[in-house]
Amino acid sequence: MISSTQDTSSASAIISSLNAKSNSASKTETNAPDTEDRFLKLLVTQMKNQDPLNPMDNAQVTSQMAQLSTVTGIDKLNATLQALSDSMSIVQSLSATSMIGHGVLIPGSAITLKDGKAIGGIELTQPADSVKVLIQDAAGNTVSTLQMGPQKAGVTALAWDGQTDAGTPAINGTYKFSVEALRAGDKVEANALTFGMVNAVTPGVNGATLDVGSAGSVAMSAVKQII
Repeated sequence: MISSTQDTSSASAIISSLNAKSNSASKTETNAPDTEDRFLKLLVTQMKNQDPLNPMDNAQVTSQMAQLSTVTGIDKLNATLQALSDSMSIVQSLSATSMIGHGVLIPGSAITLKDGKAIGGIELTQPADSVKVLIQDAAGNTVSTLQMGPQKAGVTALAWDGQTDAGTPAINGTYKFSVEALRAGDKVEANALTFGMVNAVTPGVNGATLDVGSAGSVAMSAVKQII
């Protein structure tokens, strides 16, 4: 895991890992000559033991050589692509460390109220004429309704001041919220986004994973907006 107090050492470790991946790719490429040697030995053996009355023609030899070339080229291409993929994962992890200490919006319906402040977000697949956010307590009771009016497609952050529909302040804690959006009277697909602070980054073969506190660990690709 990469934290904000170990960026320098983590960078060195990741660079060393990158070099190791490159060396691994080089070793993979050395397997190609072995494949060629085996193929050529088989071809020579086949030609030595061919039927004198029905020898191989030039077209057969050319076809087999072409197959060898294709297989060798694919092996080298696969090794190069794997090395490139590994390098991209490492670069992504390095880049992700700059997100430590920043707030992000990720898929989720939780919103945390503390001292009259709560942050969340919505994601619309298309523009909406009206957007309404319903904030509910643990029992499922709606405590506050936020009228956000018309909104464009995409991600929009929202803020709740902790005031209930009754005009009283809500107590600190975690609430759930849902989004209702309409366009010309028809429902618009709308997703709730939860807010969290990035505490650390963990590199992985499938990309970087972010530690977003109470929201848990999420893939970097899940981040909808950095605040």
